Amino acid sequence: MSTPLYQLKAEFFKTLGHPARIRVLELLSERDHAVAEMLPVVGIEPAHLSQQLAVLRRAGLVVSRKEGVTVIYSLTSPQVADLLAVARSILTGVLTGQAELLDDLRADRPPGDRRSR
Repeated sequence: MSTPLYQLKAEFFKTLGHPARIRVLELLSERDHAVAEMLPVVGIEPAHLSQQLAVLRRAGLVVSRKEGVTVIYSLTSPQVADLLAVARSILTGVLTGQAELLDDLRADRPPGDRRSR
């Protein structure tokens, strides 16, 4: 019996559910990176970064290659970068709506009332 698509999607989004993994994917959306380049930007211990990269590899989101003693990571698909851009757009809309609601609350107006301030 095959796994339902919604369950596979849930597992996929669980994989994305860690800030370090998101940051790694953002970096790799720009270009391929060596592990040593990612360490100071992601800001976690080398062993922890290695664990997070392993999770992303198992999920099929990143691949690695060796160049001498350096391990270079890259995205398996440009659609990963597209997904991160869509998430950013959604969050921008949500946060904009929350900021407007906060402005309304501070001005003691009903939500959606845009009278001059």
